[in-house]
Amino acid sequence: MDLKKYIASIQDFPQEGVLFRDITPLMADGKAFRYATILIEEFAREKNVDVIVGPESRGFIFGCPVACSLNVGFIPVRKPGKLPRETISCKYDLEYGTNELHMHADSIKPNQRVMIVDDLLATGGTVKATINLVEKMGGIVVGCAFLIELSELNGREVLEGYDIKSIITY
Repeated sequence: MDLKKYIASIQDFPQEGVLFRDITPLMADGKAFRYATILIEEFAREKNVDVIVGPESRGFIFGCPVACSLNVGFIPVRKPGKLPRETISCKYDLEYGTNELHMHADSIKPNQRVMIVDDLLATGGTVKATINLVEKMGGIVVGCAFLIELSELNGREVLEGYDIKSIITY
């Protein structure tokens, strides 16, 4: 199945000069959505994962069905103030300014095999911050899976040394 057919390209969104890759048509088609999650699931099986970690919010969309199919847990990574219990955090740089991600402090057990799942690999900042959180708790990041990779933004370079699977590359 050619999943690129289910991605809408929106010029000048959210600002002029940006070509936005809209995943909602893929999500709206049950067969395409299931096929995409199966491809991520197969990668996770190869890596013998114990748990899936997904950054908000689209990491939830792809990570949760994969975790359910594998009968493993799903751990959310959220923005500040969104998780109710004790958290650990990681700040990271954006093009202009910084951002911060949080995970519950007890969400990853030492030596757990973790796969990070998200919709998009662009510059790699969000995923690198997520990796830092997982590793801070003693987890082992065995892979990172994405529906889309924007190769011109060089996110793979930021994630050098980690096994990466991208379903669609632009």
